[in-house]
Amino acid sequence: MLIAHKIALDPNNVQATYLKKACGVARFAYNWALAEWRRQYEAWKADNTLPKPSQQSLRRQLNAIKRERFPWMLEVTKCAPQMAIIQLGEAFENFFAGRARYPQFRKKGVHDRFTLTNDQFTVEGCRIRIPNLGWVRMREPLRFAGKIMSATVSRVADKWFVSITVDTEEPPKRRAENQGVVGVDLGVSALATLSTGEKIAGPKPHKALLDRLRRLSRSLSRKAKGSANRKKAKAKLARLHARIANIRQDALHKLTSDLTRRFHTIVIEDLNVRGMMANRHLARSIADMSFFEFRRQLEYKAAMRGGIVVVADRWFPSSKTCSVCGTEQEKMPLAIRQWTCPDCGSIHDRDVNAARNLLAHGLAAPSGSTASSAGCEACGEEGSGRRRKTAVKPASVKQEVSFVPV
Repeated sequence: MLIAHKIALDPNNVQATYLKKACGVARFAYNWALAEWRRQYEAWKADNTLPKPSQQSLRRQLNAIKRERFPWMLEVTKCAPQMAIIQLGEAFENFFAGRARYPQFRKKGVHDRFTLTNDQFTVEGCRIRIPNLGWVRMREPLRFAGKIMSATVSRVADKWFVSITVDTEEPPKRRAENQGVVGVDLGVSALATLSTGEKIAGPKPHKALLDRLRRLSRSLSRKAKGSANRKKAKAKLARLHARIANIRQDALHKLTSDLTRRFHTIVIEDLNVRGMMANRHLARSIADMSFFEFRRQLEYKAAMRGGIVVVADRWFPSSKTCSVCGTEQEKMPLAIRQWTCPDCGSIHDRDVNAARNLLAHGLAAPSGSTASSAGCEACGEEGSGRRRKTAVKPASVKQEVSFVPV
């Protein structure tokens, strides 16, 4: 089982400079390989006798020219450019299999990271040894025992992190308390509404810190380009964005851990988040809730505890159906938060009613199966919703857990 542990680093000024150089080399190699891949692919389409581009050929090509054309690459570990090109090859594999979009160029300040193979670094207690640099202090030791596979050093705002992937033995699953099945309805006013009647309010960090975000953005725009003050303002804005992301991640981790600890089966909807984001009145609030990240965390944490996540089809009328008599209403605008069933007279809270309908949908699904004829799926496998169907169904990704230090 692959588990990734993300640990904060504490480099000094010399070490931080080296890490920036390594990130720059990895980013340059990725962008150079992407440009070469495009050029060689167009040439191959025009003349099939030419070799088709691949990450192996691009790595050999870079090794042949870097000493003359890019001698500054030799100042950092060789893994930085080589692993970047390997990652580009994986990105193209995912694109041609229909699992991802076409690879894009990496940007400075956004994609600051490089990867090391397991033979290029050593972890010892609260420190990690990086090639051509030496020992760098970590804020905490590695929590897992097993074979270390790789390490990715990245920068978020002005902080450095290392994500160490460990191949551990399958741990004994910490079973859920098995309080049965629960339906979870996601929303904007409340992040999650359970079929038990509980409502969990989201932190809405972007909305709470929006005024400060606007103020820092205005301050940055008024600084002269290339000045030291602009660099300081940019770092301050990046720290605020990182704080917003950390608040959101913390709330999602606490909620998903609580749900998977309590319930064995969790029923959610397959939301069309991209379509919902097209509504300019709600796009900011929907993005602030991070529905996709909620589903991703819920799926791998439920699998680690031996639970099941049932995903109802996105066309399932959870909000328009009366959870008492089953009558489906023709229309249910978002402005209506409470409504009365015209057939049985039951008074419903919109979100609680939707969660209860999801609960009934999960109970009706065949037990022990990964997908039902009603259009629900377990653990998010392909099969529901009107999304693009791939020529080859992608295999399930190994369940991973990420620990982010607070």
